[in-house]
Amino acid sequence: MRASVERGQNSAARVATALRAIGNVQLIVALTLIPSILLAFWDGDHTSAYFLEVLGLMLGLGGGLILMTRGKRAELRLRDGFLVTTAVWLIAALLTPLPLILGPPYLSYTDAFFEVVSGLTTTGATTIIGIEHLPRSVLLYRQSLHFLGGMGIVVLAVAILPTLRVGGAQLTKGETSGPNKDSKLTPRIQQTAAALWLIYCGLNALCAVSYWLAGMNWFDAVTHAFATIATGGFANYDASIGAFNSPLIESIAVFFMLMGGTNFALHFLAWNRGSFTAYGQDPEFRTYLWIVGGCVTIVCAGLLSQHVYGPFIEHLRHAIFHVVSMFTSTGFTTTGFSHWPGFLPSFIMMITFIGACAGSTASGLKTIRTMIIVRLAKRELMRVIHPRGQFMVKVGNHVIDEPILAAIAGFVTVYFLSYVTLSLAVTATGEDPVTAFSIIASCMNNVGPALGKATVTVAELNDAAVWLCSLAMLLGRLEVLTVLVLLAPAFWRE
Repeated sequence: MRASVERGQNSAARVATALRAIGNVQLIVALTLIPSILLAFWDGDHTSAYFLEVLGLMLGLGGGLILMTRGKRAELRLRDGFLVTTAVWLIAALLTPLPLILGPPYLSYTDAFFEVVSGLTTTGATTIIGIEHLPRSVLLYRQSLHFLGGMGIVVLAVAILPTLRVGGAQLTKGETSGPNKDSKLTPRIQQTAAALWLIYCGLNALCAVSYWLAGMNWFDAVTHAFATIATGGFANYDASIGAFNSPLIESIAVFFMLMGGTNFALHFLAWNRGSFTAYGQDPEFRTYLWIVGGCVTIVCAGLLSQHVYGPFIEHLRHAIFHVVSMFTSTGFTTTGFSHWPGFLPSFIMMITFIGACAGSTASGLKTIRTMIIVRLAKRELMRVIHPRGQFMVKVGNHVIDEPILAAIAGFVTVYFLSYVTLSLAVTATGEDPVTAFSIIASCMNNVGPALGKATVTVAELNDAAVWLCSLAMLLGRLEVLTVLVLLAPAFWRE
């Protein structure tokens, strides 16, 4: 009896701790509205009233949760971390659409929800046409969602709110990417999160200055830097980066998209050691560059064979930009790729599944998982040829343990099952198969551009399809299992 009472008290304390964590994170999300409010006042547009209303709601919700749970504390378990992470993203996405509903662009709740989920998950797909006609405060708000979601809402909370003290490692496991979520750059998880955010902000600053020097105005430079380092893809113009028609700006974007797609642990090690050797020594980073180079070669050859752009340098320019943009899950475009001949549009969509490096702001399966799956397939083939042989799966000089191999194989299986299920569900809503399968690929891999009716915007899709796409973005950003584990009955048992 006593043990049962203690378990009940402990459960109540964990619930209170989880709610307080959600409240704290909600306050952080609310603070991202302040720059848009200030800019609205500066520009003298009426959107400041709508932003202030939503700010009040968010502060009320976050503050209310904190006050309700004060004085109650318990260490969160791993399963609690998955629940809190998913809840944080969902609650953040429920209130953040309101400025886009109350003011320009006056979206429906369905479209506004999609828009903010696209921003927070750094997908970059949009329901808006005529983006350049929106007030600057709204444009800044959209890009701020990328900045916030790039490194992760929960990781930011752990970095700047030491008062959370609710099991930071458990929270960040639900949001960080890659097969190894336990690695730390510093002894304390809070220090690790702060280090990652410091590097993230530094790269954003460098990118913004580079864009400005290349000819962007300060507003475009800062907001496009938010999207570039977060590998997001929102732009201030319908034509995306193509609106600037500048090879120099495109080159800067390519460099910083590659940086955003690189494991931030490597950036940390390079900065800490004062040397770039960490990049060259990392097998995933080397493979990442090799895959990008190979894909650029294939795409450039395909474009040249059909004489799409004229001079060779133009073929190479657009091949590099779109391959890097899509492979890193950024989604910026110049001329677009949906009109390219033959297999190229499908090829571009397929490479989004590979994804850039684990521990980056990019999405998809991640290069390290792809490497391991390829080596695992090779091992199974060798076992067929040599049944008594002993074959190990290695990455660099490290042998991958069997539990990790099983976990990666399971993750990839669930990932593609989710992709096929959601694609078929979108088809069932009445959308054509090309649109359905490409938009779910785009949303699950957090890329943005797709094919068919969703080439530029998802505004033409029916509401049911848009909600399914929103779910796909959340699944992709939280790496599927973080969300799907909540559906397992065993998760809810003590």
